[in-house]
This record gives sequence, C-alpha cells and structure tokens, in this order.
Amino acid sequence: MNSLSVSMLMMYISFVGMFLLILAIGLIVLSRNKLRGWLAGIVTFLAYLCLITGGFIILYVVLSGPTR
Repeated sequence: MNSLSVSMLMMYISFVGMFLLILAIGLIVLSRNKLRGWLAGIVTFLAYLCLITGGFIILYVVLSGPTR
C-alpha cells in the first residue's frame, strides 16, 4: 500500500482551499443576483464561511513552506 507523501497531501489540501474560494465566489454571485430575503442571507453567510475557511487553508499551505 502506497502512503501519501507530505507534498502530495499539501497539494490536495490546497485544492480543497481553492475549491472553497471558488465556491464562495459562486455563492456570493448567486445570493446577490438571484436570491432575496432570508435565503440570500443564509447563502451569503455560507459564502463568507467558505471564504474564510479557504483563505486560512491557503495561508497555511503557503506559510508552511516547501516540503521534501
């Protein structure tokens, strides 16, 4: 069984961060253009939650430095 190297694991973690950032963009556009009322508020909250989480993940990956 192959074990996952640290470099590959960091790559997959960064993909999750990038996906969350792209999802945040889509949710903000959706909530501002298509939704109204409390549903727009909930979607906006989820979007900002994705934005903050994705930002922290990318920040962690960048600041953790190079791997061997």
